[in-house]
Amino acid sequence: MRYVLVFCIFVSQLFSLQTSEKLFECTEIFKERKSELLVELERIDEQKQALSALKIATEELLLKKEANLNAKETEVNAILTEVTKKEEAIKEMLAKNEALLKELKDIKMNNVSQTFAKMKPAAASKILEEMDAKEAAVILQTLKPAAVGQILTKMNATKASELTLILGK
Repeated sequence: MRYVLVFCIFVSQLFSLQTSEKLFECTEIFKERKSELLVELERIDEQKQALSALKIATEELLLKKEANLNAKETEVNAILTEVTKKEEAIKEMLAKNEALLKELKDIKMNNVSQTFAKMKPAAASKILEEMDAKEAAVILQTLKPAAVGQILTKMNATKASELTLILGK
């Protein structure tokens, strides 16, 4: 029985040595893994700081671009307002010029009309026969109907009928 007891003690000592060796190995593995994790944690922290710096730089750039865009937009709006004012001024000038041109044409036509009204129907008909039909019709429209009738009777029948059709429109 002693032998059994000695054997049991021996076996228990043997197992305790193996267990302590395994514990030592596990401690070494944990230390290595701890140092790997610390290195990885430092790397993650550096990446986090770099990402944070990038985010701040991006936000600053975005703010600058937005401010630049707002300045450009204000500038474009000012130019657009100026162009609109100039366009309105040009339209007003154009309307005034058209009114003056119409007035001049009316005066000129009145003078031409008075000239044809004073002419003899035969002379007026010869001049109007040589003119473009539309221009001759414009002149005839300014004359009194009696004068128009006398002039048309002195004209070539073809030209008189053409002018009569234009005057009827």
